[in-house]
Amino acid sequence: MRIVTWTIRLAVFLLLLAFAAKNTDPVMLRFYFDFAAPAPLVLWLLAFFALGALFGVAALLATVVRQRREISAMKKQAAPAEPAPPQLPPML
Repeated sequence: MRIVTWTIRLAVFLLLLAFAAKNTDPVMLRFYFDFAAPAPLVLWLLAFFALGALFGVAALLATVVRQRREISAMKKQAAPAEPAPPQLPPML
């Protein structure tokens, strides 16, 4: 199963590498107030993909933190209190 997984990963990586190699033409990205930024198309695609992934992680971060806090509170509530260790008689 590991061989199949790594074969698929390698195929996807090679497809993305070929896509990046084919899209190296310079592209002018125009913003407001006459600001323009020239860069290769693949760089813009990578930048906006990374920005979207960052926004996705940031959107889920609050939910994940809240759920972890709730899980730890439930674990504390469900765990029985450990009994105190028995008292040993004093050694003389």
